[in-house]
Amino acid sequence: MSNLFMPKFENSKLGMTDNSYSTSLPGSSESISRRDILKSLAMGVLAGSVLRVIPAQAAEYAHHLVQAEKASAGGAYAPKFFSPQQYKTLQALCQAIIPPDNHSGGAIEAAAPEFIDLLTSENSDYQLKLGGGLMWLDSTCNDRYGKNYLECTPEQQKQILDLIAYRKNAKADPSISQGVEFFSFLRNLTADGYFTSAIGIKDLQYIGNKYMKDFPGCPVLPEA
Repeated sequence: MSNLFMPKFENSKLGMTDNSYSTSLPGSSESISRRDILKSLAMGVLAGSVLRVIPAQAAEYAHHLVQAEKASAGGAYAPKFFSPQQYKTLQALCQAIIPPDNHSGGAIEAAAPEFIDLLTSENSDYQLKLGGGLMWLDSTCNDRYGKNYLECTPEQQKQILDLIAYRKNAKADPSISQGVEFFSFLRNLTADGYFTSAIGIKDLQYIGNKYMKDFPGCPVLPEA
């Protein structure tokens, strides 16, 4: 997996009725709601950086929730918070952050936009940061290029993303501070959505939860 704007780095039982969702954590008989799960994810993202504190079980349930909706709707997903136009922009941004390559799928294939939309639908802070950020992006593109982000040429899109991808640019031009904060937050969410998905876990080559009779030690690294 390679990307342009960030560094390289058991099935569960689901119950769904419209927007409702409940399940039980492994080893517990306590039922938790869809809202509880999504709020626990949101708290994890707000509390720390990518992948370090996000509840893995809750992330798995969120991905299963997306998969279940797609399975019941012929592969389609209906955004819970974003407007259709905003959701298309979100998809384009997630794809720019983690595009597919010859090794693995990207953010779209990992359902990162759906993951982000689900979390945002239950968190007012996310709604302000992401909804406001998307509005800022389109407004800034209109000021610079006379059209919304999605209508810009690939080169124009890259120019604006290169501008808001680095905090140092906001020091030189405080007018883009909101854009820089928005894109930084979106990068973290995209990475969380990607690396907690089946595609992202495979890309990490994670082999956890596997019994080993003995530990042979770390493999010998090839000489550079």
